[in-house]
Amino acid sequence: MATIVFFSVNRTAQTAARRCLRSRLKGLASSGESHLPLSCTHSQSGTFLPGTRWFSRGSSVRFMSHGTAGRTAAGRTRRGVLVTAAATAAAAVAGFVANANHFQRAEMATKVSPVAEEKEQEGDILERCRGFMSAPVTDICVLQKREGEMRTRMEMLIMETQADFCKALEKVDGGTFKVDRWQRAEGGGGISCVMQDGKVFEKAGVNVSVVSGYLTEEAAKQMRSRGKVLKGKDGKLPFSAMGVSSVIHPKNPHIPTVHFNYRYFEIEEADGTKQWWFGGGTDLTPVYINKEDAYHFHNTLKEACDKHHSQYYPDFKKWCDRYFYIRHRGETRGIGGIFFDDLDSPSQKEAFNFVKSCARTVVPCYLPIVYKHLNDPFTDEEKDWQQVRRGRYVEFNLVYDRGVKFGLATPGSRIESILMSLPLTARWEYMHEPAKGTLEAEMIEALRNPKEWV
Repeated sequence: MATIVFFSVNRTAQTAARRCLRSRLKGLASSGESHLPLSCTHSQSGTFLPGTRWFSRGSSVRFMSHGTAGRTAAGRTRRGVLVTAAATAAAAVAGFVANANHFQRAEMATKVSPVAEEKEQEGDILERCRGFMSAPVTDICVLQKREGEMRTRMEMLIMETQADFCKALEKVDGGTFKVDRWQRAEGGGGISCVMQDGKVFEKAGVNVSVVSGYLTEEAAKQMRSRGKVLKGKDGKLPFSAMGVSSVIHPKNPHIPTVHFNYRYFEIEEADGTKQWWFGGGTDLTPVYINKEDAYHFHNTLKEACDKHHSQYYPDFKKWCDRYFYIRHRGETRGIGGIFFDDLDSPSQKEAFNFVKSCARTVVPCYLPIVYKHLNDPFTDEEKDWQQVRRGRYVEFNLVYDRGVKFGLATPGSRIESILMSLPLTARWEYMHEPAKGTLEAEMIEALRNPKEWV
């Protein structure tokens, strides 16, 4: 999972950004204040709102290499696929704070389309919380008192994004997400929703994290290296970080894996002023190329971006292709989508509206593809090819993904949530290369030479 840095729309700034692509960003530290109570009305029974009951249940996550030996992915024509999809969950706390692959930075357009003014969902905070998968991480009384603050608006957005996506997946799968509230001893907490071994999804995970505390000196240095001027008090820099992250691994090889992550970061300096920025993106990882699916996915993201500026989709699409790149394989992880980081202009309100537009595409860009291939048949050979492609997914996440790497190295991180992005099963074959002229070879060609799908 990654952080966000925006392209400068003018050509000079884009050129300068490209020169910095090889630079890497490590994640920001995660540490925070003690976990806030569930709500003003929290009780031992776990009943949070009248008529609503939330349960906290632990989730076990297993990972194994699995496959059928001796089969190859050569010389086959495309077949439909039976849907048994597996979904994985997203990275935890470190995912919000970590993960920019490039020193790319850009300003959002100074003019934002009036269409960008999307209304908040109707109802007050208490009423909106009724539809969540769990009580918010922050106490509802606190959220109500600071209703107009960006921290509250963003936490409500990520909770709603989690709930909307989980409910859409439950509807198509028929299964139920396990809801796991967790806390960090160092401060902060989150809500991991995981569904595995379902009818459609092998593993589906949607994670929310909300943390706060003080930046470590290492994290502060990373931010300064990105051009941020930070002035702490007595060496301390208070921060707040939050985000929603998801990875879905279907059982059916003809239903793609999808990933998204949207986050917000805020730092308070010694004089009380605050620096803030947003980041995120959505990307698709199919096992087989389907041009109609690729067009639908990318066009949905493009329409969301176009509400704000016509240059955002092409810029962030290129950024996505560069970030999700497996260098040792010479392949992208999938067919991309959008990716951005360090979004802090032209105003907080306009930047938030853009992120909200993107977050609200996660259901319409993905679920129609799931339903389309729900009953597609598939062969054992196609399933084996899916396992090989999942191996590539694991390689990127463990070798290159900054959020995962930083989280695993950070004391107190929640490992289960960080590794939610890994599939239940995967496969590695020595020197595997599909035969020319096959659908598998077509997939590899698209990964080695990213295409414009819209």
